[in-house]
Amino acid sequence: MSISQADVDRLRRAVLASLHEHWRFYLIEGIVLIFLGAAAVIVPPIATLAVTIFVGWLFLITGLVGLFMTLKMRGVPGFLWSFISAILAIAVGALLIGRPGGGAFTLTFLLITFFIIEGVVSVMFALDHRKELPGAWGWMLASGIVDLALATIILAGLPGTAVWAIGLLVGINLTFGGVALVAMALQARKIDPAAPTPV
Repeated sequence: MSISQADVDRLRRAVLASLHEHWRFYLIEGIVLIFLGAAAVIVPPIATLAVTIFVGWLFLITGLVGLFMTLKMRGVPGFLWSFISAILAIAVGALLIGRPGGGAFTLTFLLITFFIIEGVVSVMFALDHRKELPGAWGWMLASGIVDLALATIILAGLPGTAVWAIGLLVGINLTFGGVALVAMALQARKIDPAAPTPV
């Protein structure tokens, strides 16, 4: 069974219509991420235990918001990547809250793993949807590259980075992710599903 160009165009128009219809959900999620990222940068890490619990809640809330928004927008492109990212954030948050005594090294290695996976997911999402989101895919790509760079910085600076980097790097990660989602939402708002599809 072959797929005609008309079928491809019809599918692409359906994807664009779905993005356009749900742009407000992306905007809300992006604003929440920016707010949580700013909170993570502003609140200083007074003690490892406090930082671990705080970061755990940040990841848990971000994951829950992301999961809720992802499930509300099942038909949009990148659903699987967004779902994996949200589940990962929830799992990391629950682990940090449930075992805060693990210390800075455990948190640091969890963050390195999270940033690597989150970075790869963001880069893949951006590359998969650069035609549908020409004004926003670059922000998504930048977000993924920043995640990978943060993982590299933390790993290269151990053990010293475990003391100061956690709150700052989580804040930067959340802020960039939020800005990328806001940019994507604003681009999706402008989409005209009836317009000719990009080639």
